[in-house]
Amino acid sequence: MDSSQIGKLIRSLRVEKNMTQLQLATRMNISDKAVSKWERGLGNPDVSLLPELSEILGVNIEKILAGDLQPNEDDRGNMKRTKFFVCPNCGGVLTSVGDAEISCCGRKLDKLEPKTTDQEHCLHVEEIEFDYYITFSHEMTRTHYISFIAYVTPDKMLLTRLYPEQGPEIRIPKMYGGTLYFYCTQHGLWRSQP
Repeated sequence: MDSSQIGKLIRSLRVEKNMTQLQLATRMNISDKAVSKWERGLGNPDVSLLPELSEILGVNIEKILAGDLQPNEDDRGNMKRTKFFVCPNCGGVLTSVGDAEISCCGRKLDKLEPKTTDQEHCLHVEEIEFDYYITFSHEMTRTHYISFIAYVTPDKMLLTRLYPEQGPEIRIPKMYGGTLYFYCTQHGLWRSQP
């Protein structure tokens, strides 16, 4: 840990939040001399203060300890680069189009790698008027089901959440040039072309 780098980061984040050293110290119930000491690189925050400092400054503890916020490369907003994350604890679905550190329920999540469809995991897509009518033969029990289907085009994403014991069908507006993704609670993420 480089104390001077950590101090520079704390100072820049504090200034970004339009806070004085005294305001930061008051919120953390410490002296402004402690904040000054950190920012000058003469010491680091105590481990017990890191969660609160992280919350106030709006940055991960790991980034504070690294003393650096490296920005992601500009992705130009292409939705086709969408990455999916599913929390193993609560089942929450999160997405990102750039590099991101995603966490849920206190766990860091890894991006899901989509697999190509097989006989057990496939979608049947019919065009009906202005919609795609999507059906599948996958079981929909409480322990094994498709939890979401997402249709991703270069500029849009439509994500439909599914639940156990729900019928194996959805209807979504027709959009061209996209890819379908769906998530099986036991076998992971799958990719399909409509």
